[in-house]
Amino acid sequence: MTASAAADTAPTGSITDKNSIAIEFAGVSRHFGDVKAVDGVTFSIADGEFFSMLGPSGSGKTTCLRLIAGFEQPTDGRILLHGRDMKGVPPFERDVNTVFQDYALFPHMNVRDNVAYGLMIRKFARRERYARAEEMLEMVSLAGLGGRKPGQLSGGQRQRVALARALVNRPSVLLLDEPLGALDLKLREQMQEELKEIQRQVGITFIYVTHDQSEALAMSDRIAVFNLGRIEQIGAPGEIYDRPASEFVAGFVGVSNLIDAASAERIIGQRRPFTVRPERIRLLPENAAVPADSCAVGGRIATVLFLGASTRYKVELESGLALSVIRQNSDGLPSADFVTGQRVQLVWERRQNNLLAAS
Repeated sequence: MTASAAADTAPTGSITDKNSIAIEFAGVSRHFGDVKAVDGVTFSIADGEFFSMLGPSGSGKTTCLRLIAGFEQPTDGRILLHGRDMKGVPPFERDVNTVFQDYALFPHMNVRDNVAYGLMIRKFARRERYARAEEMLEMVSLAGLGGRKPGQLSGGQRQRVALARALVNRPSVLLLDEPLGALDLKLREQMQEELKEIQRQVGITFIYVTHDQSEALAMSDRIAVFNLGRIEQIGAPGEIYDRPASEFVAGFVGVSNLIDAASAERIIGQRRPFTVRPERIRLLPENAAVPADSCAVGGRIATVLFLGASTRYKVELESGLALSVIRQNSDGLPSADFVTGQRVQLVWERRQNNLLAAS
């Protein structure tokens, strides 16, 4: 399926209750010469929602964020913030703030002054801006560190300062542009939990841009999957993962087996491509009985990859198609029952098949 076709069949992301809409895109495009960075995108984001824009580099997600912030203006279409058309409205007049990946902190200022900077620009009294800065620092677990300079903090602490600075002005919408990209894996996972908890506490709309599908799945209320300037699918994390609307979504979000139409006809009796997730497939001995209402296909194990909590098997079918199977290592070690070169049977429940439109 092409990106265009997928976008035409995917949900638009509209919200029924217009009073609950924080951000609305109506046929928005942003072109740079011949490059269609964003191409006719329509969706809505609810008040208080944690909404992620997920996609590879160049898919249009960051351009959409910059359009919301006012750093870019649409070539076509309208962007509304709480019902107000943002055409011609400069960034400083929009009730949004942005957290960037590189933190953008002032190195000569201490943490407290960095957080309070926006309030100083808005002429808040020193006592009030410092009180609010300290309140934000406590929220992001940095109480007592207001007197330090950014250079004295770890990467995770600097990211928290940037978050506190963006929240201190109490915007109605917070934009987060790959904010955890510079952190190591363990700290990223910790910050994911903290971001979700902070969003729950402040109750405002978070719009999160990332290319990391695990981040989007872990934190989001809904996800928009971008590809080539258009939206392939919008939905809750479970919907995106279990029922991808296109080959692109199935391949980009998690690991998925894509079965082409010819192979599908042999396996399920329908000449229509489908996907099935590797963890939904069971490995059985070659001559094992197949449960009712299941799909089954034989093959030979080509590779076995131990991943700690799980083991991934690559199984080559007679047709030449290779399928991935993931088994949890519940006893701490991969099963010795299945080894490279062994003939096996792959079995999964028929309801796990996610049928796709013909390419």
